[in-house]
Amino acid sequence: MDIRELSIPDSYEITPKQFGDDRGVFLEWYRFDRLEEVIGHPLNLAQANTSVSKRGVVRGIHFADVPPSQAKYVTCTYGAVLDFIVDIRVGSPTFGQWDSVLLDGVDRRAAYIAEGLGHCFVALTDDATVSYLVSAPFNAPREHGINPLDEEVALRFPEEAGELLLSPKDTDAPGLAEAREQGLLPDYAAAREFYASLATR
Repeated sequence: MDIRELSIPDSYEITPKQFGDDRGVFLEWYRFDRLEEVIGHPLNLAQANTSVSKRGVVRGIHFADVPPSQAKYVTCTYGAVLDFIVDIRVGSPTFGQWDSVLLDGVDRRAAYIAEGLGHCFVALTDDATVSYLVSAPFNAPREHGINPLDEEVALRFPEEAGELLLSPKDTDAPGLAEAREQGLLPDYAAAREFYASLATR
């Protein structure tokens, strides 16, 4: 597999090698050792989630308190989504910026999103099926969101997404500036300290 760091530090695009024949296709979509070589610490898996979304559904921008937050390894097993990684870590050189990865059932890429980064995706097809491996169980009081339509973040949703459909929870979430004022956002230095601590466990 090919692992490429995105423009947001501590996030990566993973492109697997696919082996096809007349029976179908085989690939390794997750390799703990290859990922550990790149990020500098093991990804300890605690939970696996799957969501199925109709075209136009937007999920996110979601994040959790650091520590432990949730590192995510995300892939799309059916259909297609555009996956966004948003740097919401206060003090980061790329604070407020984002990058994106097309996840689909053709190239079968994955995205790794470190703890403290914001995560969002939009479904580009019906029945877009996204699977996430995460490093910590869901913990509702520590989970937060930023409105994905916030003009300061300015995510660009492709035309093929069609009409956007968001949950009330996501539309009611604060914008980036408001979340910062409320003290909800992770601190960049603290997040990096936490990543370093994972290498010694």
